[in-house]
Amino acid sequence: MLFCLLVALGSAAGVWLTYRVFVRTYTGQRVDQVVFEGSSYGRGRLWQVAEPVLDVVSVPYIALVLLAAVLIATLRRRWELAVQVAVLMGGANLTTQVLKYWVFDRPQLGISPGSANALPSGHTTAAASVSAALVFVVPPRARPWAAVLGAVYTSATGVSTLIGRWHRPSDVVAAILVVLAWTGLACALAALSRPAHRSVPGVRTGDGGDAPVDMSATAALALRDAPARNTSRVLGGMLVLASVGAGVPAAIALRQVWLAPDAPATAGELITGYIGGALGIVAAACLAFAVLLAVRDAAGRAG
Repeated sequence: MLFCLLVALGSAAGVWLTYRVFVRTYTGQRVDQVVFEGSSYGRGRLWQVAEPVLDVVSVPYIALVLLAAVLIATLRRRWELAVQVAVLMGGANLTTQVLKYWVFDRPQLGISPGSANALPSGHTTAAASVSAALVFVVPPRARPWAAVLGAVYTSATGVSTLIGRWHRPSDVVAAILVVLAWTGLACALAALSRPAHRSVPGVRTGDGGDAPVDMSATAALALRDAPARNTSRVLGGMLVLASVGAGVPAAIALRQVWLAPDAPATAGELITGYIGGALGIVAAACLAFAVLLAVRDAAGRAG
C-alpha cells in the first residue's frame, strides 16, 4: 500500500510541477507554444487520422465504459473492484475539470495573448482513465496486455489533441499524471480491501470447504499466478523501454527549443519542437502505464 500512496503523491507533485514550469514561467510557455504552433505542419493529413480518435471521447462514452467495467467486476464477483473503478474514473475526470477551471490559471506573459488555461487535458484524462479501468478489472493474465493497450490508446489520444491544436504537451502530460495519481489511490484502496485470509481454488479442507491460506496454499497460488507475473514483468519492461526510447529524443529536441534565442521560432525549431512534444507524450504515457501495471499488481495479483 505504501508504494501505491507514494505513486499517488509523486504523480500529484508531477501535476503541480508541470503546471509550475510550463504555465507559470515565460520560457515554459514559449516552449509549449513552439510545439503547439509546430503542429500545423502536416495537419491536413494527420487530422484525418486524429479526428476519429478524439470523436470517440464523450461523456456517454465514459459512462458506457464505466458501466462495462463495473459489469466485468460483477461477473468476476469482485464487488470492491467496481467501487475502485468508480473512484478512479470519477476522481480523475472530476479533478481535471476542477484544476482546469477553478484552481489553475494561465498568466498572460506575452506568449499567447488571450489564451485560457487548458491544463490538464480533459480528453486525455478520459482516455487514460478508461484504459486504467480496464487494467483494474481484467483478470491477472490479461492485465499486462491491457496496460500496453492503454498506453497505445492514451498516446494516440494525447498526440491527437496536439495535432488538432486542442492542447499543448503539458496539458496532456498533466492529465496522464492526474490519472496515475488516482490509480495510486485506488490501488491503495484495493490493498486495504483485501481480506486477511483468502481461499485458494483447489485447496480444500477435510470437510470439503476451501482451506484458509497456509504455506502450501500460498505456494499453489504463486504457481498459478507465475505466468501472469512473468508476462507482467516482460511487458512492463517493454513499456519502460518504449518510454526511454521516446523520452530521450524528446528531451534532446525540447532542450534545443528551450535553449533557442528568445525570438520568433524558425521552421526548424517548430518542427523540432513538434516532434519532441509528440514523443514526450508517448514517453509519458508508456511510463505511466508501466507504473500503473506495477501498482495494480502490488495491490493484489488475485484481483
